[in-house]
Amino acid sequence: MLSMKVPSLLDVELARPRVYGHVKATPMLRYPLLDDWIGCETWVKHENHHATGAFKIRGGVNLVAQLNDEERRRGVVSASTGNHGQSMAYACRVHGVPCHIFVPVGNNPDKVAAMRALGADVVEYGRDFDEARERVEVLVAGEGWRYVHSANEPQLIAGVGTYALEVFGELPDADYLFVPVGGGSGAAGCCLVRDGMGRHTKIVGVQAKGADAFTRSWLGPVRVSDETVRTCADGIATRTTYDLTFAILKEHLDEVVTLEEEELREGVRAAMRLTHNLAEPAGAAALAAARRYAPSLAGKKVVCVMTGGNIDTASLRAVLSC
Repeated sequence: MLSMKVPSLLDVELARPRVYGHVKATPMLRYPLLDDWIGCETWVKHENHHATGAFKIRGGVNLVAQLNDEERRRGVVSASTGNHGQSMAYACRVHGVPCHIFVPVGNNPDKVAAMRALGADVVEYGRDFDEARERVEVLVAGEGWRYVHSANEPQLIAGVGTYALEVFGELPDADYLFVPVGGGSGAAGCCLVRDGMGRHTKIVGVQAKGADAFTRSWLGPVRVSDETVRTCADGIATRTTYDLTFAILKEHLDEVVTLEEEELREGVRAAMRLTHNLAEPAGAAALAAARRYAPSLAGKKVVCVMTGGNIDTASLRAVLSC
């Protein structure tokens, strides 16, 4: 049974001063070539324009700002493939809190370097995000750190939900909003804000076919997990679901779509070619999903959340050479 508090629209609104004390609202832009490619009026919510290159920063600054004195003294720990870790490292640096991040072995080197540059102690452990997370959960009690789960944290969801306030405030009549789903905090925030503001936008979660445990859990009668994930989109490379975000999305998400690896790569190329933005595969997944939906989008207003732009050089070279 879910014991965590589901954030409300009020929680998201209360997060705004904590978030905007450190980050700015991101632009939502329209590109004629992207309109042509998708076949309708398409807006891109540029969460890749944050200093850390991803939407997660909003959740980090909201959560760390609310730690008590003892938690600040002991420091925080989390697991991440990079964007959540950068969010926590940034927020902890701002508030003078020790920060420890566990990442998978062989993780995106640029994301690791960014976390260390922000002052985090970064430890490589395990073959994927979930093994790194499981290691943290073993160590946390003995170390005394404040464990920040990347999804099961109401304050993270409330913080990242501030970008949804911007979206629905600027485009209240949007027909569709496409948002990637890894841990699910971003999509959960979008659903809570949409419902709280009384909008009628359909929210479509986007996953990689090679990391689709959430999709199968959402569609089926029981939650499932996988032993491995196989996708270039490290930002959505999770092999299980998480209690808080899954509960929200099971009830409020309208649809979910899974993308092939080539579709994810084409999303990165489309972001560069059509919007002149650098997006990581997870960050470009919304564009690729809208392209998949194109036959049914004629005459609609669409928002694609470009959640992150932290792709390393080797991965970008591989995407562009295909």
